[in-house]
Amino acid sequence: MILDFDFLAALVRQAGKAILEVYGTNFEVNRKEDASPLTLADTRSHRIIADSLRARYPDIPVLSEEGRDVQYNIRRNWDRFWLVDPLDGTKEFIKRNGEFTVNIALVEGRTPVVGIIYIPVQDRLFMADVREGACWEISQDGRKRLEVAQIDPREPVRVVRSRSHPTPGLNEFLSLIPSHRIINQGSALKFCAVARGEADFYPRFGPTWEWDTAAGQAIVTAAGGVMVDLSGRPFVYNKENLLNGPFIVSSSMEWLASSGILEMASRMSA
Repeated sequence: MILDFDFLAALVRQAGKAILEVYGTNFEVNRKEDASPLTLADTRSHRIIADSLRARYPDIPVLSEEGRDVQYNIRRNWDRFWLVDPLDGTKEFIKRNGEFTVNIALVEGRTPVVGIIYIPVQDRLFMADVREGACWEISQDGRKRLEVAQIDPREPVRVVRSRSHPTPGLNEFLSLIPSHRIINQGSALKFCAVARGEADFYPRFGPTWEWDTAAGQAIVTAAGGVMVDLSGRPFVYNKENLLNGPFIVSSSMEWLASSGILEMASRMSA
């Protein structure tokens, strides 16, 4: 399937503009049933993206965080679908630290094959097509192709972790890694850090949802990295329960296996 990436880029920028319009106001923060925060920016972005995708690609269903109530007996028959997080990092949005994103992924079967992550406050865009092995970043500095970094065994491992969602047991896990350096990031920026070669791996033991990770997984994969569960298996989507289990994102599957990281992470989560 051939996608119009110019359309997708314009769409996330339109959603980002709506988010920033709310960002500059004294917005109200509500709570969803799971106690996670919700703002007018989330709902505006959701409506823009969902309506535009359905109009442009009427044969591809849309599953969004703010429209998550599609029953599994319907979803299970989807060959492909859009998986959307209209505002990833709402906690960062509320803190006004700029580390929030707009995420769109195209999932085929159970695998994300296209990923778009947009950072509104920086007007920075990450786009990837796993099928073509292409990942690129677009900013005011131009457009550049992205590749993950080669891990240097002589240097401390660069570990990116969530700024606002501490994972139980993560500090204990990191204590088992003799030489490492921590990088704190919000939202899907953690995936972008691995894809840009700024971080070597991103372990996550705490809960996430499928819309939190799909676009980031596509971007890391297209840049040459991997995202796997703690048994080293590929991470899959459109499960009956949309809640994710633990995972590790890395620039190198070979390094994960040879370093013992997967074995240590698996023991930690048992």
